[in-house]
Amino acid sequence: MSASLALEDVACRRGGRLLFAGVSLSLAAGGAALVTGANGCGKSSLLRLAAGLLPPFAGSVAAGGRLALLGEASALDPERRLSEALLLWARLDALPAPGERVAQALAMVALDYLADIPVRMLSTGQRRRAALARVIATQAPIWLLDEPATGLDTRSIALLETAMALHRAGGGIVVVATHQPLDLAHAAMLDLAAHCEMAA
Repeated sequence: MSASLALEDVACRRGGRLLFAGVSLSLAAGGAALVTGANGCGKSSLLRLAAGLLPPFAGSVAAGGRLALLGEASALDPERRLSEALLLWARLDALPAPGERVAQALAMVALDYLADIPVRMLSTGQRRRAALARVIATQAPIWLLDEPATGLDTRSIALLETAMALHRAGGGIVVVATHQPLDLAHAAMLDLAAHCEMAA
């Protein structure tokens, strides 16, 4: 797996308001970044911009490799069994062995024993881990994770940290927007607070 992600002097405008400006970040295979900042500073918008879901108001974004975004919602059909809901996404990637990828992803987040349970029956923390399993199953080189530890207990946070470390060890990139401390060794630190002040 080989990946790269570069943001150069990026600015974001939402709803007629400039959220941040002057954001630059460059990550190669195995790299990671922790994005911090106060609520409303634009952390989620930065990830959506990196994912190509929002156009930059200024600057440029270049991604070398497919991207997977974990947002606030799990993006899983609540009425389907967990394994089926994940399989729908895995098949969209047109990669081989989608069932095997889903099974491996569920095992990585310790939800394999709930594979036949409808998504709506999962707890908040289990849904968050299921959303992470969706990202893992994509085998996308670049992970963009928005508050991935929300609702997770200590054991589940450890599973998240292990998944991120394994992804990076395989040449993947991880960008995490978070308020919570996470073990992401040698990650670049990006505090959006200073960039929000530039936009004010």
